[in-house]
Amino acid sequence: MNIAVVLCAGFATRMHPLTKTFPKPLLEVAGRPVIDYLMDQLVELPSLESIYLVSNGRFYSHFVAWKQRWEANHRSCGPAILLLNDGAMDNDHRLGASADLQHVLKKVPEAKRFLVTAGDNIFRFGIRPIWEQFLEGSRHYIVALPETDRKKLSKTGVLEMARDDRVNRLSEKPAHPPSEWFCPPLYFFQATVSTHLNAFLKDHVNTDAPGYFIDFLCRKEPVYAFRMHASRLDIGSIETYWAADRYLRSNQLKEP
Repeated sequence: MNIAVVLCAGFATRMHPLTKTFPKPLLEVAGRPVIDYLMDQLVELPSLESIYLVSNGRFYSHFVAWKQRWEANHRSCGPAILLLNDGAMDNDHRLGASADLQHVLKKVPEAKRFLVTAGDNIFRFGIRPIWEQFLEGSRHYIVALPETDRKKLSKTGVLEMARDDRVNRLSEKPAHPPSEWFCPPLYFFQATVSTHLNAFLKDHVNTDAPGYFIDFLCRKEPVYAFRMHASRLDIGSIETYWAADRYLRSNQLKEP
């Protein structure tokens, strides 16, 4: 069974007041909810059976309403969309990305391959070619994107890779970035990841940023990177939110 896990259980406190009573992945960018851009890609992935979207308790009803609208407008035979509520009602009691992933995998023990991503990124590249290559083998994969701005690198997960693109380490928000390649929240995991995730959550305190688990995983099993000269729009602050809106609206105007 192949599934996608979309992590949407954060509280986005850096984006208040926009997200004080509304989930960040459902904010509109260029006239559409952020998550819709991701869903356009996920529903087209071959051999993907289900999409599990994880919300927190406070915003769960918003995602129920979103799902109803999405399904009303997309009456196709794509993968089923299932909503999960992790129960957290405020930022102080959030589970974190890694614990939310574990929450899903406990619900779906029969899953063999997982695409894991965040609902607040708009990827400016196709996911399908990566997914198809992932299905052909038995490796864990992550995505590597280029970034020369060291200030931006110091706010994300930065990769150290070997010549064959095997990931040696991932440094989360490093003061001194070890490379100009960063890892957006888009991961492709084989079934063995569940065992390592359980071990990580048992012994580690920081379960929020998923990069900490990736760094742990690449020391347990080989993890490889898809190096891509592409970009993504990260809705991480009010400034980047409005910048993404302007960028996509501008591109829409340029399209014939």
